[in-house]
Amino acid sequence: MTKGASASRPLSPHIQIWRFTVTMAASITHRGTGVANAGGTLLVALWVVALTIGGDFYDRVAAFFTSPLGVIFCTGYVWSLSFHLLNGLRHLYWDSGRGLAPATAKMTAWAVYIGATAFAFIFISIAGGQ
Repeated sequence: MTKGASASRPLSPHIQIWRFTVTMAASITHRGTGVANAGGTLLVALWVVALTIGGDFYDRVAAFFTSPLGVIFCTGYVWSLSFHLLNGLRHLYWDSGRGLAPATAKMTAWAVYIGATAFAFIFISIAGGQ
């Protein structure tokens, strides 16, 4: 291929061409929640280790989880788990060859965001009452 021929070929679409959509956001959020879930699970493991060790170490870990920052962390972790689960089910549905139409994908992306928020709210409400 000559140098002139390659210059006339179209380039991959640039980021400025794409319009940000809810399906793009769901894809990005799914990847982010996967990372957040790994980090959150490590902190939950730390809590379990502190529970087995007991004493002052447990008191410090428990103080973190009951602090305002810890409550924000726990709420975010529960939402992250909820989102990742529901979006994983959405992907499993796609694997059956259904739900791939743009309108359906958009609707299910919104449903995942709304469902994850509802699940997290319900779980936090129940756990907060204990």
